[in-house]
Amino acid sequence: MDRRHFVAGTAAAAAALAIKPSFAQDAYPSRAVTLVNPFPPGGAADVVGRPFAALLEPVIKQSVIVETKAGAAGAVGAQFTASAKPDGYTLMAHLPSISGFEAVDKLFGRTPKFSRADFIPIARLTEGPLVLVVNDQQPYKTLKDLVDDAKKRPDEIIFSSSGLYGALHLPAALFINAAGIKLRHLPTNGGGPALTAILGNNSQVLVSSVAAASAHIKAGKLRALASYSPKRTAALPDVPTFKELGYDVEFSIWVGLFAPKGTPDAVITKLRTDTKTVADSEKFKQTMTNVGDVVAYLDQPEFRKFWDEDAKRVESAVAMIGKV
Repeated sequence: MDRRHFVAGTAAAAAALAIKPSFAQDAYPSRAVTLVNPFPPGGAADVVGRPFAALLEPVIKQSVIVETKAGAAGAVGAQFTASAKPDGYTLMAHLPSISGFEAVDKLFGRTPKFSRADFIPIARLTEGPLVLVVNDQQPYKTLKDLVDDAKKRPDEIIFSSSGLYGALHLPAALFINAAGIKLRHLPTNGGGPALTAILGNNSQVLVSSVAAASAHIKAGKLRALASYSPKRTAALPDVPTFKELGYDVEFSIWVGLFAPKGTPDAVITKLRTDTKTVADSEKFKQTMTNVGDVVAYLDQPEFRKFWDEDAKRVESAVAMIGKV
């Protein structure tokens, strides 16, 4: 073989080797996937996201790593996800508050760091009930007890939340407005810290997902006074709804799965299929039941429509709260 043929043959072999990995990369996923939790541990996104990630692993045959990116009521993790490479290897579990960040920025005259358009909704996993709770050091046995005392002591009773304009601040503000009372706000950086605050009596009132508060209610550390659901929740059948008590207040906390804008359609299609497999599994349903949450799976088309409608409610709540 002369040198010319050897060089040509070597070049052809090198080209073949270079092409082979590119075909391998087409198979998604070929490495670990990161699921961003934009809140501290213990909140609704964490309580739903971790079991979901664990059950997704055997379906996609890759590790699913939950990475906490907490701060600014979920805005830090959302901005991180919006800026991530749109290749399907960075996903995010988020709450209704994802719809309010742009409205908050505009309220304060700031250029929005990101908007809903920066995310592709994949599926809604759960839609769980919210309850207003007080801790066991408070005398309130009914919602009326709390409201009556708050009217006598404006701005003295403290409520904690997951952060300004967050998923737990919004429903609390709706109740406060409907009741015509004034409570002092203790914003934290997530549902977990907000729960810690009320358990330690640094706050006396909290709006929480049933999933996050359930164990503490059962242990007698928290007392549920009212539910935000349209009807009584199966997890807390003895707790009346706000509407039963004469308040036109309704709100739910859902957990949805999102990917950055620009993620390939083929990847989104696979994620939709695999997410449905997990959501339909008896293990996931039982896990959610155990924590008092409700699997309420919506595939992308239905979730997108729901998200558009829910965003209007969230933006209205932000406008009602105003600058704080």
